[in-house]
Amino acid sequence: MSRTRSRGRAGLLVLPAVVPTVAVLGAGTGVALLQSTGLMPLVGAPEATTATYRMLAGDRALRDGLVISLGVATASTVLAVVIGVGVALLVRTTRAGGRLLHLAAAATVPVPHLIGAAAVGLLLADSGLLARVLGLGPDSFPPLVAGPWWVAVVAEYAWKESAFVALVVLAAVAVHERELDEAAAVLGAGPWQRLRRVFLPLAAPAATAAGGIVFAYVVGSYEVAWLLGRTYPEPLPVLAYRLYSDVDLASRQEAMAVALMTTALSVTALVVTAALLRRSAAVRSGDLV
Repeated sequence: MSRTRSRGRAGLLVLPAVVPTVAVLGAGTGVALLQSTGLMPLVGAPEATTATYRMLAGDRALRDGLVISLGVATASTVLAVVIGVGVALLVRTTRAGGRLLHLAAAATVPVPHLIGAAAVGLLLADSGLLARVLGLGPDSFPPLVAGPWWVAVVAEYAWKESAFVALVVLAAVAVHERELDEAAAVLGAGPWQRLRRVFLPLAAPAATAAGGIVFAYVVGSYEVAWLLGRTYPEPLPVLAYRLYSDVDLASRQEAMAVALMTTALSVTALVVTAALLRRSAAVRSGDLV
């Protein structure tokens, strides 16, 4: 009963932030749905149709964009979670170095992705800082920017989002991790056992939640892929933006349809993350056999 009341109070506390967010996103999604189905056309009379979705279903650019979006988001999320959890562990186990890492992570989060993408481009381009330090010319330096493996795009997302993951994990383990770690050490547990039995179980829910947020964000973000990625195939957000900015107004319906597909992917990622967190919480509380 008390747990239900605490959840109700928590829900009331987040309502002032949730209601405007849902209203804005709902209005934008509704307009995109109406435009993509022909009910709010820029030219011509309104007519309900699914022709845009049927056309996109057979479009190779959409299929390739979907593969690239999922691949970049998956690689970026895995690297961000691994690096972020590692940074959080270092912060908790070292003193002076941990403080510096904490400050570095906190300073990284406010940096816009657009500035981060420009910095990564200047660093990893074939005539950038790294190539000059290594003394390699454009012909001998690997194509990390706009290359076939999207290295620069994944590197930028992993760098930026790993700081976010580290801060989320640190906030989650800060309450009980040190006391439990000391208790395990007193009982004779070694460093590896304390890492496996204390730190990782406490960090896992926060890392899962942060990873789901990172995946959803990367799937829907376009500026980094637009600056550092290839011109083809295009991730779904870049494809949607290009179609939206096309001089042919008829392309607006396709742009809205692609944007809705991207939104559906992001929402699916968040729903799956919430289900994993609920299952993990049930297992820890003994509700599942």
